[in-house]
Amino acid sequence: MPKKRPQRNRRPSRGPYQQRPQQRTPEDEENAKEEAIELDGVITSVLAGTMFRVKLRNGHEVLAHISGKMRKRFIRLVIGDAVKIEMSPYDMDKARIVYRIG
Repeated sequence: MPKKRPQRNRRPSRGPYQQRPQQRTPEDEENAKEEAIELDGVITSVLAGTMFRVKLRNGHEVLAHISGKMRKRFIRLVIGDAVKIEMSPYDMDKARIVYRIG
């Protein structure tokens, strides 16, 4: 009779004092972190290291980098492309490019 292999990668059982994690509600999500601000802009210059200068509709220029999904899919960006960016409310001079509009 062949020997049984010990089972690995099993989730440890919860003890009597450990509770199941609670589901988070949308209100909890809003209170936990600040939401990113989404804006539209146009690329004005291409810099080294996948960095770009993006001019927003209100006239401000921000320094932006490409999001990871755009890098993974090899999305090319050139001067004049309209893009959608996300900005943190804490630093309004930097942004992340998340979508190329045209």
